[in-house]
Amino acid sequence: MALKSKVSRTKEFLFRGYTFEEIEKMSLEDFIKLLPARERRKLKRGLTEREKIFLEKLKKKGSVRTHCRDMVVLPEMVGKVVFVHNGKDFVRVEIKPEMLGHRLGEFAQTRRFEKHSGPGVGATRSSKFVPLK
Repeated sequence: MALKSKVSRTKEFLFRGYTFEEIEKMSLEDFIKLLPARERRKLKRGLTEREKIFLEKLKKKGSVRTHCRDMVVLPEMVGKVVFVHNGKDFVRVEIKPEMLGHRLGEFAQTRRFEKHSGPGVGATRSSKFVPLK
């Protein structure tokens, strides 16, 4: 009896029922209709000058540094590398199809999780005491 090999299929990416190839062929107005209300409203008002400059630079170069954290990820940005400012450094963000409709700032966290060491270290003498049991 021969064992059947399981073929692992990666699930095809769909955005609101459309494949990425179909989304690339859409006009910007048609893509905007697929977005959630907040992003749809922002793009209907038009891109700001900084966002237009950012998109032009992104088309020319492969990677761009930016402070535009409120820029909505568009299909033409997929596959590019963007360095988004988080307030201190520029965080490398590789744009993937799953990021469509989100904003760049969501991928560059501004707050860092700080794990502290033992209890009361550096505090008063009484707080340094840790009972054994």
